[in-house]
Amino acid sequence: MDYQKILKDLKPEKEFFVGIDSDGCVFDSMEPKQKEFFCPNVLRYFGLLPVSKVARETWEFVNLYSRTRGINRFLALLEFVKLLRERPEVAARGIEVPDLSSLQEWTDKETKLGNPALKAYLESHDDPVLRRVLEWSEKVNEEIGIWVKGLKPFSGVRESLELLRDKADAMVVSQTPVEALEREWQENGIDSYVRIIAGQEFGTKSEHLALAAKGKYPDDHILMVGDAPGDMKAARNNGVLFYPINPGHEEESWERFHKEALHRFFEGTYAGAYERELVEAFNKSLPGTPPWK
Repeated sequence: MDYQKILKDLKPEKEFFVGIDSDGCVFDSMEPKQKEFFCPNVLRYFGLLPVSKVARETWEFVNLYSRTRGINRFLALLEFVKLLRERPEVAARGIEVPDLSSLQEWTDKETKLGNPALKAYLESHDDPVLRRVLEWSEKVNEEIGIWVKGLKPFSGVRESLELLRDKADAMVVSQTPVEALEREWQENGIDSYVRIIAGQEFGTKSEHLALAAKGKYPDDHILMVGDAPGDMKAARNNGVLFYPINPGHEEESWERFHKEALHRFFEGTYAGAYERELVEAFNKSLPGTPPWK
């Protein structure tokens, strides 16, 4: 399936466009997925159980409590290994941090950073490290599919989607696999509010916005809603607006969105000082330096 062609072929039906992240933004799913499935499997698949406490702290910083929150799982794995290699506790115990240079090479060339692309690459490039990475990633998906049920949207999400319906084309812009996204949105009966559910198979978030919206709507009629710096970067890369869902204050953020920010967006008074104030508070909530440094 040519996922990116689906985005290219999307024709505007409304005056505005809103891209919405899913994990940690619409659903309170970041904490359980990262702490119960991603991290435990990283420890097992990459021989890091002997330094589990330090490894967990490092993984959670990368994926939940820093400016890299919400990045693609393969890029997160690279950042995690880089930080872990710098930690003296790991060196002191003589634990070998895995060499993921082949993963780095693949991510430098590939934009659709998902299991299908990695599996296709491995058909012509037999690499034991990348095979282990794929096994880890597939195991995470399998366990999440089995155990992560009953997730509910944050308070304010459904009300916001209702307000969007008449004036904006809405789309899920995420780095989660499409299968998981479709299941979670369908379970809650909110999939009908969006025209497309785009996951990691469609490319990066920047590509999602570029292909689906850029040039089809005026830049100030395009808004990205997200809870991570990567969401803001996708908006900035395309010269469009960003609305932050602040981690730890998600309900407040959604309430402000549907009671105030969305009306400003439709009225043309969102850009400028109002957006800058929101972004400044968002940036302060996510540190760039690990607490152990």
